[in-house]
Amino acid sequence: MPSAEASRHADKPLFGLLLIICSTAFLASSDVMAKYLARGGMPPVEIAWIRFTVFLLIMLPMVLVPSGGKALRSSRPLLQVFRGLGLLGSSIFFILGLSFLPIAEATATGFISPLFVTGLSVIFLAEKVGLRRWSATLVGLMGVLIIVRPGTAAFQPAAIFPIVSALCWACALVLTRKISGADRPITTMSYAAIVGFLVLSVFVPFYWTTPTPAQLSIGIAIGVLSTVGHWIVVLAFRYADASVLAPFSYVQLMWVTLLGYFVFSEIPDAWTFTGAAIIIASGVYTAHRERVRRAKIAVPPEPYPTS
Repeated sequence: MPSAEASRHADKPLFGLLLIICSTAFLASSDVMAKYLARGGMPPVEIAWIRFTVFLLIMLPMVLVPSGGKALRSSRPLLQVFRGLGLLGSSIFFILGLSFLPIAEATATGFISPLFVTGLSVIFLAEKVGLRRWSATLVGLMGVLIIVRPGTAAFQPAAIFPIVSALCWACALVLTRKISGADRPITTMSYAAIVGFLVLSVFVPFYWTTPTPAQLSIGIAIGVLSTVGHWIVVLAFRYADASVLAPFSYVQLMWVTLLGYFVFSEIPDAWTFTGAAIIIASGVYTAHRERVRRAKIAVPPEPYPTS
Protein backbone atom coordinates (compact mmCIF):
# COMPACT_ATOMS: atom_id res chain seq x y z
CA MET A 1 0.00 0.00 0.00
CA PRO A 2 1.48 3.39 -0.93
CA SER A 3 2.11 5.74 1.97
CA ALA A 4 -0.53 8.24 0.78
CA GLU A 5 -3.19 5.56 0.79
CA ALA A 6 -1.98 4.24 4.13
CA SER A 7 -2.45 7.67 5.68
CA ARG A 8 -6.17 7.46 4.90
CA HIS A 9 -6.39 4.27 6.91
CA ALA A 10 -4.52 5.65 9.92
CA ASP A 11 -7.65 7.22 11.39
CA LYS A 12 -8.68 4.48 13.83
CA PRO A 13 -5.95 4.60 16.49
CA LEU A 14 -8.00 2.74 19.11
CA PHE A 15 -8.49 -0.19 16.75
CA GLY A 16 -4.78 -0.11 15.95
CA LEU A 17 -3.94 -0.16 19.67
CA LEU A 18 -6.21 -3.16 20.25
CA LEU A 19 -4.53 -4.99 17.38
CA ILE A 20 -1.01 -4.29 18.61
CA ILE A 21 -1.88 -5.45 22.15
CA CYS A 22 -3.44 -8.59 20.70
CA SER A 23 -0.29 -9.25 18.67
CA THR A 24 1.87 -9.12 21.82
CA ALA A 25 -0.11 -12.02 23.31
CA PHE A 26 0.51 -14.16 20.21
CA LEU A 27 4.21 -13.28 20.05
CA ALA A 28 4.76 -13.81 23.77
CA SER A 29 3.11 -17.23 23.60
CA SER A 30 5.33 -18.14 20.65
CA ASP A 31 8.46 -17.12 22.59
CA VAL A 32 7.44 -19.12 25.66
CA MET A 33 6.91 -22.22 23.52
CA ALA A 34 10.28 -21.70 21.84
CA LYS A 35 11.97 -21.53 25.24
CA TYR A 36 10.13 -24.68 26.31
CA LEU A 37 11.49 -26.58 23.30
CA ALA A 38 15.00 -25.15 23.74
CA ARG A 39 15.07 -26.19 27.39
CA GLY A 40 13.93 -29.64 26.29
CA GLY A 41 17.05 -30.04 24.17
CA MET A 42 15.77 -29.16 20.69
CA PRO A 43 18.44 -27.18 18.79
CA PRO A 44 17.54 -23.52 18.13
CA VAL A 45 18.19 -23.99 14.40
CA GLU A 46 15.61 -26.77 14.29
CA ILE A 47 13.07 -24.70 16.23
CA ALA A 48 13.57 -21.79 13.86
CA TRP A 49 13.35 -24.12 10.81
CA ILE A 50 9.99 -25.51 11.94
CA ARG A 51 8.79 -21.97 12.59
CA PHE A 52 9.77 -20.72 9.14
CA THR A 53 8.44 -23.85 7.46
CA VAL A 54 5.01 -23.22 8.96
CA PHE A 55 5.39 -19.54 8.08
CA LEU A 56 6.04 -20.49 4.45
CA LEU A 57 3.19 -23.00 4.30
CA ILE A 58 0.80 -20.31 5.54
CA MET A 59 2.04 -17.68 3.10
CA LEU A 60 2.26 -19.76 -0.09
CA PRO A 61 -1.50 -20.29 -0.59
CA MET A 62 -2.08 -16.58 0.05
CA VAL A 63 0.46 -15.72 -2.63
CA LEU A 64 -0.11 -18.41 -5.25
CA VAL A 65 -3.89 -18.93 -5.27
CA PRO A 66 -5.29 -15.39 -5.73
CA SER A 67 -2.57 -13.99 -8.01
CA GLY A 68 -0.79 -16.99 -9.46
CA GLY A 69 2.46 -15.90 -7.82
CA LYS A 70 2.38 -12.28 -8.99
CA ALA A 71 2.50 -11.15 -5.37
CA LEU A 72 6.09 -12.43 -5.25
CA ARG A 73 7.17 -9.82 -7.77
CA SER A 74 9.18 -7.20 -5.93
CA SER A 75 10.55 -3.91 -7.14
CA ARG A 76 13.35 -4.21 -4.52
CA PRO A 77 14.13 -7.97 -4.42
CA LEU A 78 17.67 -7.60 -3.05
CA LEU A 79 16.49 -5.46 -0.16
CA GLN A 80 13.73 -8.00 0.50
CA VAL A 81 16.34 -10.76 0.73
CA PHE A 82 18.51 -8.78 3.14
CA ARG A 83 15.44 -7.96 5.20
CA GLY A 84 14.59 -11.66 5.35
CA LEU A 85 18.13 -12.40 6.55
CA GLY A 86 17.74 -9.77 9.28
CA LEU A 87 14.50 -11.35 10.44
CA LEU A 88 16.11 -14.79 10.37
CA GLY A 89 19.09 -13.62 12.42
CA SER A 90 16.76 -12.01 14.94
CA SER A 91 14.86 -15.27 15.36
CA ILE A 92 17.93 -17.50 15.70
CA PHE A 93 19.80 -15.33 18.20
CA PHE A 94 16.71 -14.74 20.31
CA ILE A 95 15.99 -18.46 20.58
CA LEU A 96 19.64 -18.99 21.52
CA GLY A 97 19.20 -16.43 24.28
CA LEU A 98 16.06 -18.16 25.50
CA SER A 99 18.06 -21.36 25.90
CA PHE A 100 20.13 -19.79 28.68
CA LEU A 101 18.30 -16.72 30.03
CA PRO A 102 15.01 -16.09 31.84
CA ILE A 103 12.45 -15.14 29.22
CA ALA A 104 11.63 -11.77 30.79
CA GLU A 105 15.32 -10.81 30.82
CA ALA A 106 15.82 -11.86 27.19
CA THR A 107 12.70 -10.01 26.07
CA ALA A 108 13.54 -6.83 27.98
CA THR A 109 17.04 -6.80 26.50
CA GLY A 110 15.60 -7.36 23.02
CA PHE A 111 13.52 -4.21 23.32
CA ILE A 112 16.68 -2.21 22.69
CA SER A 113 16.02 -2.59 18.94
CA PRO A 114 14.39 0.90 18.55
CA LEU A 115 17.63 2.38 19.85
CA PHE A 116 19.61 0.52 17.19
CA VAL A 117 17.11 1.78 14.62
CA THR A 118 18.00 5.34 15.61
CA GLY A 119 21.67 4.78 14.87
CA LEU A 120 21.10 2.75 11.69
CA SER A 121 18.69 5.37 10.35
CA VAL A 122 21.48 7.91 10.39
CA ILE A 123 23.76 5.60 8.39
CA PHE A 124 21.36 4.05 5.90
CA LEU A 125 18.45 6.49 5.70
CA ALA A 126 20.42 9.72 6.13
CA GLU A 127 18.04 10.81 8.89
CA LYS A 128 19.00 13.65 11.18
CA VAL A 129 18.86 12.65 14.83
CA GLY A 130 18.81 15.40 17.40
CA LEU A 131 20.40 15.57 20.82
CA ARG A 132 17.21 14.45 22.57
CA ARG A 133 16.89 11.21 20.60
CA TRP A 134 20.59 10.44 21.05
CA SER A 135 20.20 11.07 24.78
CA ALA A 136 17.22 8.68 24.88
CA THR A 137 19.35 6.10 23.08
CA LEU A 138 22.12 6.38 25.66
CA VAL A 139 19.59 6.08 28.49
CA GLY A 140 18.21 2.92 26.88
CA LEU A 141 21.70 1.47 26.67
CA MET A 142 22.10 2.15 30.37
CA GLY A 143 18.94 0.12 30.95
CA VAL A 144 20.46 -2.83 29.08
CA LEU A 145 23.67 -2.55 31.13
CA ILE A 146 21.60 -2.66 34.32
CA ILE A 147 19.94 -5.90 33.17
CA VAL A 148 23.10 -7.55 31.84
CA ARG A 149 25.47 -6.21 34.55
CA PRO A 150 28.77 -6.84 32.77
CA GLY A 151 31.79 -7.25 35.03
CA THR A 152 29.76 -8.72 37.88
CA ALA A 153 29.13 -12.28 39.00
CA ALA A 154 25.57 -11.98 37.67
CA PHE A 155 26.76 -11.46 34.08
CA GLN A 156 25.98 -14.26 31.63
CA PRO A 157 27.77 -14.33 28.26
CA ALA A 158 24.49 -15.56 26.72
CA ALA A 159 23.09 -12.07 27.35
CA ILE A 160 24.79 -11.02 24.11
CA PHE A 161 22.34 -13.15 22.09
CA PRO A 162 19.24 -10.96 22.67
CA ILE A 163 21.33 -7.88 21.92
CA VAL A 164 22.49 -9.31 18.58
CA SER A 165 18.89 -10.38 17.93
CA ALA A 166 17.75 -6.79 18.53
CA LEU A 167 20.42 -5.51 16.14
CA CYS A 168 19.26 -7.94 13.41
CA TRP A 169 15.65 -6.89 14.01
CA ALA A 170 16.63 -3.22 13.77
CA CYS A 171 18.32 -3.91 10.43
CA ALA A 172 15.09 -5.54 9.22
CA LEU A 173 13.09 -2.51 10.36
CA VAL A 174 15.38 -0.05 8.59
CA LEU A 175 15.17 -2.10 5.39
CA THR A 176 11.39 -2.16 5.76
CA ARG A 177 11.43 1.63 5.77
CA LYS A 178 13.48 1.65 2.58
CA ILE A 179 11.01 -0.61 0.77
CA SER A 180 7.90 0.92 2.34
CA GLY A 181 5.40 1.74 -0.39
CA ALA A 182 7.42 -0.15 -3.04
CA ASP A 183 6.01 -3.61 -2.29
CA ARG A 184 2.83 -4.89 -0.70
CA PRO A 185 2.94 -6.31 2.85
CA ILE A 186 2.15 -9.81 1.56
CA THR A 187 5.21 -9.61 -0.71
CA THR A 188 7.42 -8.57 2.18
CA MET A 189 6.14 -11.34 4.44
CA SER A 190 6.48 -13.95 1.68
CA TYR A 191 10.10 -13.02 1.03
CA ALA A 192 10.84 -13.29 4.75
CA ALA A 193 9.30 -16.78 4.86
CA ILE A 194 11.13 -17.99 1.75
CA VAL A 195 14.53 -16.60 2.75
CA GLY A 196 14.30 -18.00 6.28
CA PHE A 197 13.18 -21.42 5.08
CA LEU A 198 15.87 -21.74 2.39
CA VAL A 199 18.77 -20.63 4.60
CA LEU A 200 17.73 -22.78 7.55
CA SER A 201 17.17 -25.81 5.29
CA VAL A 202 20.89 -25.70 4.50
CA PHE A 203 21.95 -25.88 8.15
CA VAL A 204 19.20 -27.87 9.87
CA PRO A 205 20.51 -31.32 8.76
CA PHE A 206 23.65 -30.71 10.85
CA TYR A 207 21.59 -30.08 14.00
CA TRP A 208 18.54 -32.26 13.42
CA THR A 209 17.10 -34.33 16.24
CA THR A 210 13.91 -36.24 15.57
CA PRO A 211 11.16 -34.42 17.51
CA THR A 212 8.53 -36.22 19.49
CA PRO A 213 4.89 -35.73 18.42
CA ALA A 214 4.46 -33.28 21.30
CA GLN A 215 7.55 -31.28 20.31
CA LEU A 216 6.44 -31.19 16.67
CA SER A 217 2.99 -29.96 17.70
CA ILE A 218 4.53 -27.19 19.80
CA GLY A 219 6.87 -26.27 16.93
CA ILE A 220 3.91 -25.98 14.55
CA ALA A 221 2.08 -23.85 17.12
CA ILE A 222 5.12 -21.55 17.32
CA GLY A 223 4.99 -21.04 13.55
CA VAL A 224 1.26 -20.33 13.56
CA LEU A 225 1.33 -17.97 16.54
CA SER A 226 4.33 -15.98 15.34
CA THR A 227 2.93 -15.66 11.80
CA VAL A 228 -0.48 -14.53 13.04
CA GLY A 229 1.14 -12.17 15.54
CA HIS A 230 3.28 -10.47 12.90
CA TRP A 231 0.37 -10.23 10.48
CA ILE A 232 -1.70 -8.50 13.17
CA VAL A 233 1.18 -6.03 13.58
CA VAL A 234 1.03 -5.32 9.85
CA LEU A 235 -2.71 -4.65 10.13
CA ALA A 236 -2.27 -2.47 13.23
CA PHE A 237 0.04 -0.08 11.41
CA ARG A 238 -2.65 0.48 8.79
CA TYR A 239 -4.89 2.10 11.40
CA ALA A 240 -2.52 4.11 13.59
CA ASP A 241 0.81 5.89 13.38
CA ALA A 242 3.95 4.02 14.38
CA SER A 243 4.71 6.53 17.14
CA VAL A 244 1.27 5.86 18.65
CA LEU A 245 1.58 2.09 18.55
CA ALA A 246 5.25 1.63 19.48
CA PRO A 247 4.85 2.16 23.26
CA PHE A 248 2.12 -0.49 23.43
CA SER A 249 4.42 -3.16 22.00
CA TYR A 250 6.00 -3.25 25.47
CA VAL A 251 2.87 -5.03 26.72
CA GLN A 252 4.65 -8.13 25.44
CA LEU A 253 7.01 -7.87 28.41
CA MET A 254 4.04 -8.19 30.76
CA TRP A 255 2.85 -11.33 28.94
CA VAL A 256 6.24 -13.05 28.98
CA THR A 257 6.74 -12.20 32.65
CA LEU A 258 3.43 -13.80 33.58
CA LEU A 259 3.90 -16.81 31.32
CA GLY A 260 7.51 -17.22 32.46
CA TYR A 261 6.30 -17.40 36.05
CA PHE A 262 3.51 -19.92 35.43
CA VAL A 263 5.42 -22.13 32.96
CA PHE A 264 9.03 -21.93 34.19
CA SER A 265 8.61 -20.52 37.72
CA GLU A 266 10.86 -17.61 36.69
CA ILE A 267 10.63 -14.40 38.70
CA PRO A 268 12.60 -11.42 37.30
CA ASP A 269 14.90 -9.78 39.82
CA ALA A 270 14.84 -6.11 40.73
CA TRP A 271 17.67 -5.33 38.31
CA THR A 272 15.66 -6.73 35.40
CA PHE A 273 12.59 -4.70 36.35
CA THR A 274 14.67 -1.54 36.76
CA GLY A 275 16.50 -1.97 33.47
CA ALA A 276 13.28 -2.86 31.64
CA ALA A 277 11.58 0.27 32.97
CA ILE A 278 14.46 2.43 31.73
CA ILE A 279 14.44 0.76 28.29
CA ILE A 280 10.67 1.21 27.99
CA ALA A 281 10.86 4.87 29.03
CA SER A 282 13.62 5.45 26.50
CA GLY A 283 11.64 3.69 23.76
CA VAL A 284 8.47 5.64 24.49
CA TYR A 285 10.35 8.93 24.41
CA THR A 286 12.07 7.94 21.15
CA ALA A 287 8.66 7.19 19.62
CA HIS A 288 7.43 10.59 20.82
CA ARG A 289 10.37 12.39 19.22
CA GLU A 290 9.81 10.44 16.00
CA ARG A 291 6.22 11.65 15.97
CA VAL A 292 7.33 15.22 16.50
CA ARG A 293 9.90 14.92 13.71
CA ARG A 294 7.37 13.52 11.26
CA ALA A 295 4.88 16.24 12.15
CA LYS A 296 7.47 18.92 11.37
CA ILE A 297 8.35 17.53 7.96
CA ALA A 298 4.79 16.35 7.20
CA VAL A 299 5.78 12.77 6.38
CA PRO A 300 2.81 10.34 6.31
CA PRO A 301 3.01 7.32 8.61
CA GLU A 302 4.50 4.12 7.30
CA PRO A 303 1.96 1.40 6.54
CA TYR A 304 3.92 -1.45 8.04
CA PRO A 305 7.22 -1.36 9.95
CA THR A 306 7.81 -5.05 10.72
CA SER A 307 7.48 -8.46 9.32
